Amino acid sequence: MGRLINLMRGTVTLTAAGRYPERLLNLCAQERIPCWGLVWVDSHTLQLTIHRQRLALVEELAGRAGCEITVEGSRGLPHFLLRFRRRYAFLIGLALSLLAVCILSRFVLTIQVTGNETVSTAEILGELNRLGVSPGVYGPSLDRKVIAQQALLELDELSWMSINLYGTRLEVVVREVVEPPQLVQEEGYFDIVARTDGIVTQIEPLQGEAVVAEGDTVAKGDVLISGIITMEPPIYTDFPTRYYQTQARGRVYARTWRTLTAAIPTQAQVKVYTGEEHTAIGLSLLGRRLDFFQSSSFFSTGYDKITEVHPLTLPGGRVLPMMLTVTHCRAYETETVSIQLSSAQTMLEEQLLAQLHSLIGEDGQIVDLQYSARVSQGRLDVTLTAECREEIGQQVPGSGEIPGDAPGEENEHE
Repeated sequence: MGRLINLMRGTVTLTAAGRYPERLLNLCAQERIPCWGLVWVDSHTLQLTIHRQRLALVEELAGRAGCEITVEGSRGLPHFLLRFRRRYAFLIGLALSLLAVCILSRFVLTIQVTGNETVSTAEILGELNRLGVSPGVYGPSLDRKVIAQQALLELDELSWMSINLYGTRLEVVVREVVEPPQLVQEEGYFDIVARTDGIVTQIEPLQGEAVVAEGDTVAKGDVLISGIITMEPPIYTDFPTRYYQTQARGRVYARTWRTLTAAIPTQAQVKVYTGEEHTAIGLSLLGRRLDFFQSSSFFSTGYDKITEVHPLTLPGGRVLPMMLTVTHCRAYETETVSIQLSSAQTMLEEQLLAQLHSLIGEDGQIVDLQYSARVSQGRLDVTLTAECREEIGQQVPGSGEIPGDAPGEENEHE
């Protein structure tokens, strides 16, 4: 630590020559001037090292002691800077660099968002940008608490936000809203109806009263499990039949037949590249773009544009708000060609199969599957015909009337 302090303050090595050079040491001790590196060259010559700012005082003391002082060498930061005292451009550049470091360190260069899972980082950064928070903004001028509150008012998916400033890095920590569990609607009168035609193969009523049996043929919209429960009176009594409304639940499986179609033109427009290419290089700094090379005119025909973005990073992996963009443009013309029918048919079959799986659900099974294709009027038509086993029940509000509500009937219900 002492050597570092001496280098910062600067040191001077002196040679004191005289009849009694030890008097100089006594005077330095009286004035509390630190001296070290003492070497006796001969009986009348002494070499020592002192701090640079004490040189003038030591020269005065040497005159009083009758000694002649000779500077042998200097070390330290002051000596290094004095070498550039006449290099004004260097000094101005150094001053500007220090000033730039002091000023630029107060501006936000990077914004980091943490804690988000479902809400995208781009959405959060977009809202902050609308509120004036972006790379290049003056950090101390930001009222981070107010900005966080305003952002939460616009982002309903977030429940908490904290904005922290660490030098040139702005950290945005968020917490997302925890959705409450969906409550099952227990009130009301609902039926289970068929969402497609089919032949019932299995019924699993959990609540309500099944109105169809295995082997029955049902049409779309028919009631499968009724939300009206019939309570028969005890035998040998005159009590009326009672009816209760409830929310029907259960599963009903059936054999179904699906027919799906898809079509595609037999001719298509394709790109033919002409060989003409251009490359543009640009630099994006703090949201502003600077193009180094820009074409005077674009292609008369269409062109494909591919942009490569290369963010600049520091050795530690910290990303700077500076990106180098390289844009490649390739000119092309379009021409009409006939498509390959076999490949087109395969593509349509895959699309129809994916559509079928979405219709029958995860529990559905495909029992039989057939495809047919034909070309007519410049179009390829593909038809899928499938026999499936799937759950066809869906819950809808009940619309039936409770027996006994009609005039002239005496049945009771609750």
